[in-house]
Amino acid sequence: MTRNVALGQPTVGEEELAAVADVFASGWLSGAGPACVALESDFAAVAGVDHVLATSNCGSALHLALLALGSGPGDEVIVGDYTFPATGHSVMWTGARPVFADVRPDIWSLDPAAVEAAITPRTVGIVAVDVFGQPADYDELRAIADKHGLWLLEDAACAAGATYKGRPAGSLADAAAFSFHGRKGITAGEGGALVSARKDLVDHARKLHTYGISPAIVRDASAELPVPSFDELGYNYRLSDVAAAIMRVQVKRLPTLVENRAKAAAGYAQLLGDVEQLTLPVELADRTHPWQSYVLTLAPELDRGAVAMALRAQGVGCNFGTYASHVQPLYGDTAPCPVSADLFARHVAIPMHANLTEDDVEYVATVVRDVVSSAAVRR
Repeated sequence: MTRNVALGQPTVGEEELAAVADVFASGWLSGAGPACVALESDFAAVAGVDHVLATSNCGSALHLALLALGSGPGDEVIVGDYTFPATGHSVMWTGARPVFADVRPDIWSLDPAAVEAAITPRTVGIVAVDVFGQPADYDELRAIADKHGLWLLEDAACAAGATYKGRPAGSLADAAAFSFHGRKGITAGEGGALVSARKDLVDHARKLHTYGISPAIVRDASAELPVPSFDELGYNYRLSDVAAAIMRVQVKRLPTLVENRAKAAAGYAQLLGDVEQLTLPVELADRTHPWQSYVLTLAPELDRGAVAMALRAQGVGCNFGTYASHVQPLYGDTAPCPVSADLFARHVAIPMHANLTEDDVEYVATVVRDVVSSAAVRR
């Protein structure tokens, strides 16, 4: 009988259930409550910054960060092209225009040379994406941003537990946004966080994430009866306390989860490293990769759709990598990003999560080897 190895799988259990029970007992289930406050303190240590705002998802964290950084109509924001379109969408939500720049062919994050080429008088900032969790080239990007008077935002959606030259993801730019979606390294099913070393930025975002007023928990401690007034357009971007309680347990699990994913990645590298039809993902020596996904680059002669269907037929979960944003119809006419477009056409993600066993990794690798060497998947 064929085995089934899921593409992604959360690591959750009795501790998360107990944390949710505590929230139920507290009577505060809504957003931005005591569990969120505690999570923000916990996550500050993960991100290496003092100021954290728990949000409904990573897209809302990106939107809030962009607004707090001043992105608006008439502006251009340079965005790493190889990313889920939430990154470009968040720029558009502010009224600015995303300008997609090509990526490195090895680690798939924003190419600093492409950033320099994309800067115009309307450019106000740069959004670098930590693709599948591995941080981008922040020293080079910071130098470019400082040279041109731009801000730098880290899309760290997949990067909890990652490091760059000894510094944790989240501390590498003016602000960063994380995701707690079900496919991420730590998860509550949904959720996110905005982090920054800048108190003013997070304070402004906190106001905007509660319709433009301070959250109820802040007003709850007042000696008077505060009646807030609305002087700025805001949103409902709060994380529920139920999700925050789950995330507090997940944060404690993070080191073990990253370690387990790294073991699976090492197993794939050993078992697939000699397959000529595949290029394996690269982990640079000055970075810690959290392995949110394990993505293979197929040789041009392979039919990716046929490969994917053959893998799924044998119980190996798989999907494409992520998007070449510049080819999405929503964004209209954009400059070409040939490296990103090529990755978009040839990437296949195979199972990667912290629950993979050695047998799972061996089975997946065996199936992958067999499939890509088959004449049935050639163009």
